[in-house]
Amino acid sequence: MHIETLKTFCDLVDTGSFTKAAELNFISQSAVSQQLKALETRYNRALLERRPRRGVALTDAGRLLYTECKLLLDRLRALEERLAKPSATLGGTVKLATVYSIGLHELPPYVTRFMKAHPKVNVHVEYSRTDKVCQACRDNSIDFGIVAFPLRRSNVEVIPWHDEKLVLVCAPSHRLARRRKVGLAQLAGEAFIAFERDIPTRKTIDRILKAHGVTVNTLMEFDNIETIKRSVEVGSGLSILPETTVINEVKSGLLVTVDFTEGPFTRSVGVIHRRGRVLSAAAREFVRLLVGTP
Repeated sequence: MHIETLKTFCDLVDTGSFTKAAELNFISQSAVSQQLKALETRYNRALLERRPRRGVALTDAGRLLYTECKLLLDRLRALEERLAKPSATLGGTVKLATVYSIGLHELPPYVTRFMKAHPKVNVHVEYSRTDKVCQACRDNSIDFGIVAFPLRRSNVEVIPWHDEKLVLVCAPSHRLARRRKVGLAQLAGEAFIAFERDIPTRKTIDRILKAHGVTVNTLMEFDNIETIKRSVEVGSGLSILPETTVINEVKSGLLVTVDFTEGPFTRSVGVIHRRGRVLSAAAREFVRLLVGTP
């Protein structure tokens, strides 16, 4: 019997939601279901009644387990707080990896806030391709990763973060730069600067174009978003990029973004870590800062 399993059960009862219980414990919804089943198997009693659209309700056995477990968890939390008092400040190292577009444009404000709040923690950020970030999670060589379009796999947990809007990006001199919105059909035959084919964002953009019957003239492919932006700036072609990654260039007048008539199109961003990995207190605090979990 693991304390984490009892906490997950209590969080499920408190929130009435498998999704919220999963988020609070940095696990998947299926893992919550598995832990509940393990408890019911252990005690050979049903603990919850599932009610469509009305959450969950405790059985008599479930109410007894919940009441006693809450007392146990509260006492454990109080003990941990007493033990932590001599050294209340977080320390150690948080090691994370992310793709360039997220690490260069979205992550820095969070790193700054975290380091100001916890100056004794060393934050080590690696920049890499999505496949290598995922592999580092599976290898347990990092605490967690941050990627676009995170895939749910048997050995990887995914914590949703947010969605980013995808926009058309072009040089100010391009004929489409003066449009408020542009239809995807207007991109047909245009010179295009793309991500490399195995990058998840590229695959999504290709699916969007294909779904609307649009074929662009892909001139160059890069794995680095900064190189794509520089190519667009000098007029080599158009691109479709996350809006957050070109904010500075738009303010400086180097690039222009245009929304799509058919949109909005988005890419999801999430935090990933190896399934079963127990994150350090510092790593958990950083993840809470990112995803806004209490």
